[in-house]
Amino acid sequence: MSQRPYQQQRGRQEEPYRINHKIRVREVRLVGDFVEGGNAVLPIEKAIKLAQDNELDLVEISPNADPPVCKIIDYAKFKYEQKKKQKEIKANAAKVVLKEIRFGPNTDDHDFNFKLKHAINFLKEGAKVKAYVHFVGRSIVFKERGEMLLLKFAQELEDHGVVEQMPKLEGKRMNIFIAPKAHKK
Repeated sequence: MSQRPYQQQRGRQEEPYRINHKIRVREVRLVGDFVEGGNAVLPIEKAIKLAQDNELDLVEISPNADPPVCKIIDYAKFKYEQKKKQKEIKANAAKVVLKEIRFGPNTDDHDFNFKLKHAINFLKEGAKVKAYVHFVGRSIVFKERGEMLLLKFAQELEDHGVVEQMPKLEGKRMNIFIAPKAHKK
């Protein structure tokens, strides 16, 4: 069974940038330290020769430009730095934590206040809070009580969070989502 030419070999990852002879255009815009003025349009052969003379690689940075933009650099070092940047971006991305708080339709004041304190702490830590009323058996007839409870909960948390989604019944649960307020720096 022969493999089609456009399919990749298993386990091999295609290079994200074209380098040296894999660049298939007549001329390129060369940027960087190896050209006068920091940028020039050169024939591809001359650009590759310039890279080889400096024992470096010609790397296509922006293939969609006209002509494509290339740079003479050490490709292995360039790939390493790109990978490092991606890791840094990923590490700095905000990780959203979702904490759940469960109520019954007949939750009394003491339990309500106890869960409210937990929700305040969660919001201060930067986590989102999903509060829900779980209806068991015939308690589903008290939908209004559940909605009132969640609205009261949201009102108590007004200083600490913002309601993302108003109470909504999904099956036997009525949910409300509250996100922490953005702190001014």
